[in-house]
Amino acid sequence: MTTSHDQLVIVQKYDIFINYFYPVAQNMPRHHGLVKELFIRDMLLQVNLFIVAGKSKHIGRLYEADAGLTQLRYWLRFMQHKERKLITLRQHQVGSVMLAETGAILGSWISHRRDASRVQVGPL
Repeated sequence: MTTSHDQLVIVQKYDIFINYFYPVAQNMPRHHGLVKELFIRDMLLQVNLFIVAGKSKHIGRLYEADAGLTQLRYWLRFMQHKERKLITLRQHQVGSVMLAETGAILGSWISHRRDASRVQVGPL
């Protein structure tokens, strides 16, 4: 797969997550405004991490995108916690699966990029 194709596939898969969770986040209670704001910010900035990773030749950008997915997994756990109940257990499960699918695509992209860089360097 080419970098452009990788980028397109991962963004399309991630769009499903955004389309599912953006309305959920918008309907969070007002007294959880900071959580809502930070979750939405991180959710939308993740797209930029994918785009920058696709445009860059540095594998570190892919790892930054992976770290962004980890941050979103944290938000799902935080929002589902019994003390807050901002999302349901089912929403947490659905979101976790969506992020895992996106993460699998990203993991493949990282492996592909790592293998390609080894070929360019050659044996030592």
